[in-house]
Amino acid sequence: MGQKIAVIDYGMGNLRSVSKAVEHVCAAADEVRVTDDPAWIASADRVVFPGQGAARDCMAAIGQHHLNQAIRQAAASKPFLGICMGLQVLLSHSEENGGTDLLGLFPGEVRRFATSELKVPHMGWNRVRPSREHPLWAGIEPGSRFYFVHSYHVVPQDTGLIAATTDYGIAFTSAIAQGRLFAVQFHPEKSADNGLRLLQNFVRWQV
Repeated sequence: MGQKIAVIDYGMGNLRSVSKAVEHVCAAADEVRVTDDPAWIASADRVVFPGQGAARDCMAAIGQHHLNQAIRQAAASKPFLGICMGLQVLLSHSEENGGTDLLGLFPGEVRRFATSELKVPHMGWNRVRPSREHPLWAGIEPGSRFYFVHSYHVVPQDTGLIAATTDYGIAFTSAIAQGRLFAVQFHPEKSADNGLRLLQNFVRWQV
């Protein structure tokens, strides 16, 4: 029997490309479902939490879909992969939209890139440097390129969360990890072979 993998749908994010990429690396018996059903998310073996858009809109959509508690429980109890806004909203507060409270799983801020020399948003391929070993980096060379699209970056209070950094005017946090949770600022589904390898590592991850 295969595993159940939930791709959380709160109405924002390129869910089709994420789900297709996850399906591509799964075994034939696995079931990948794009869903906003808290019960199905609770019953899933693994959860992928993608997202894009503005912080306030994302938080409003999560609330409208009654997913706040489902996301918190999944992040605490099973292999959980956050992508882009699915990383940012795990922190406590964002500067975006004049200040927005987030899910608050981890203390920290989401800040806009403060640079006049580099274009914002940060868009395109950039190098990701793992800060420590982790099963999701297996088979991926340190400094490999992944695809980014974002104007804000996470600044976790606990630097022990940081799993990778990337340079864009500053060295910013591009991945965090704790327990069963792993979350990235880049888009694995748009990152060619390295992105697919990371997704494959996630669906095979034994925690």
